[in-house]
Amino acid sequence: MVFLPQFEKKQGVKIRTRFAPSPNGALHLGHAFSALCAHDFARAHDGEFIVRIEDIDGTRSRPDHIDAILADLAWLDLKPDAPVQYQSANIEQYQIALENLGALGLLYKCTCTRGDISAALKRVPVLHGPDGPQYPGTCRNRPVEAKSRFCWRIDMAKASALTGLLRWCDLAAGDQIADPMQFGDVVLWRKDAPASYHLAATVDDARGGISHVVRGRDLFAYTAIHRLLQVLLDFSEPVYWHHPLFLDGEGQKLSKSKSAPALSIQRLAGGDGPQLINNLRQGVLPLGISMSSP
Repeated sequence: MVFLPQFEKKQGVKIRTRFAPSPNGALHLGHAFSALCAHDFARAHDGEFIVRIEDIDGTRSRPDHIDAILADLAWLDLKPDAPVQYQSANIEQYQIALENLGALGLLYKCTCTRGDISAALKRVPVLHGPDGPQYPGTCRNRPVEAKSRFCWRIDMAKASALTGLLRWCDLAAGDQIADPMQFGDVVLWRKDAPASYHLAATVDDARGGISHVVRGRDLFAYTAIHRLLQVLLDFSEPVYWHHPLFLDGEGQKLSKSKSAPALSIQRLAGGDGPQLINNLRQGVLPLGISMSSP
């Protein structure tokens, strides 16, 4: 457990962490490390480790991927302390949260396609955020026909004015000031699927009593959006730990999109899952894999 950050546990606070993969592909070594961090953090503080399957991504979420994820976790001996949770069972809660944000006058319908947004960005000054060019606000003040397909966006300027200055704490990076404006008017409810990652994860963490959000450093900037939503929805504030990432031989983050080797390959070949996890605990990484800076 040499990689676990130090923190002072508050009396009466039940530590609860979660590992929340999307079943749109196979788990890889980076996922194993993330699950290990959440698991061992909970175990080190007499807490609970939860597994939540984020299965609302339309046709990309597949039952066979869910089966493989659960089999990989069992093989790694990273056992959750409660029945596996599924986002698909929580759609009603996301709708309630969306309605509450709408009641604050912070949402608007957006009919723009990717092509519409690309064309609009050629006509206006472009602001760039962590995800690339910000949405230019084309639909912010225009009516939408009743039959049009639309998503719901949050008016970030209005929302930020309502919340004021936002702070949060990361156990590795220390105290932070959140800047949700850098993302612009993000989508909270999609055209082709229910709630966006930002809304669903925020609602699930609050309803699930997650005290410490343990996830990869690549999601660090998104915490600004999640803190905004937590304040607007009157949710409790978790503590965060954004752990280092695993990098390939070219120094790039391991990812599904770049076909990082699947854990299931080792599992089905008879590999030793607990030994793999114990190696990661000791900082022993497979050949060609390195770790990013904390």
